[in-house]
Amino acid sequence: MEKRCRTGRPAPEEEDYSEEGQEHFFRCARLIFPYLQPSDLASVSSTCKAFRRVSDAITSLRIADASRSFENSPVPFVNAVDSQPYAYFLYTPNQTLPIATGEAQSWGGPDDGAGRVKPDPFLFRVEGARGCECRRSCGDGEGLGCPCWDSGEFPGQECGPSCGCGPECGNRLTQKGVSLGLKIVKDKRKGWSLCAAEMIPKGKFVCEYAVVTTEEARARLKLYDEASSTGHFSHALLVVKEHLQSGNICIRMNIDATNIGNIARFINHSCDGGNLCTVIVRSSGALLPRVCFFASRDVQEDEELSFSYGDVRLNPKGSQCFCGTSSCLGFLPSEHT
Repeated sequence: MEKRCRTGRPAPEEEDYSEEGQEHFFRCARLIFPYLQPSDLASVSSTCKAFRRVSDAITSLRIADASRSFENSPVPFVNAVDSQPYAYFLYTPNQTLPIATGEAQSWGGPDDGAGRVKPDPFLFRVEGARGCECRRSCGDGEGLGCPCWDSGEFPGQECGPSCGCGPECGNRLTQKGVSLGLKIVKDKRKGWSLCAAEMIPKGKFVCEYAVVTTEEARARLKLYDEASSTGHFSHALLVVKEHLQSGNICIRMNIDATNIGNIARFINHSCDGGNLCTVIVRSSGALLPRVCFFASRDVQEDEELSFSYGDVRLNPKGSQCFCGTSSCLGFLPSEHT
């Protein structure tokens, strides 16, 4: 009996393809399949052997690097808990623009290479702003008099889009992406978590949150609430608030940890403060500050990375906390916003 795909056509591996025709078929599949979500990829994988080979290769690439080559080093998924090989989401290294409903992103295909174009870390800029006029050596050593230089333990000010120096500037530390070994590990109780794949010394920049504007966050919340009404979807929109020294002004930054973001979305809460500190980093000429994570102490290889989500506890019946520390309060911090 002739074996056929679900489309009714003969299975690709059994058709009388020429060598050129087979290569054309696989080339098309490798270009299209990386845009599929896991459920769709699994569906086409079950139709015939040829599709399964392509789908398996894509799945392996997704497991090997959550960042889709947007970061300097691969960030693999590690799961010894269940059959879910990876977590699917749209990746952005830094600030995010509005997303369209149903937007797709290639993952596990030929575009995930070293030549992939990384988005501008400063999508929102202050028109007419002026920064330093330093050049290549800006920020090296003791700062060489650069007005943007911050000599603190964790830099809160860096050169930005209005400065004369380029990407190689030493005062753009957090703008160069992830530069150390990290991995995303599945935990039985917490779910996915971000862990160190190498020893991380105290003060080392780890990663940053992908920040969205308040307007965009509200638009996404509306979409997510509509999707949640079906009972098969839950969202996570986080808020980081910076209280200025005057005490009367609070700057709100929004993070979408639902279906778009970067590896920072996997950092879990710890009631004892964890091993990361959150630093608000500003860059000359940039409209939005960036929420960056630095190691607050030496972090050992395989240790989970975590920080405190906050001290506001208005909802003791909220999500349960599984941080496992001696100071665990039993529930994740929450706030009515």
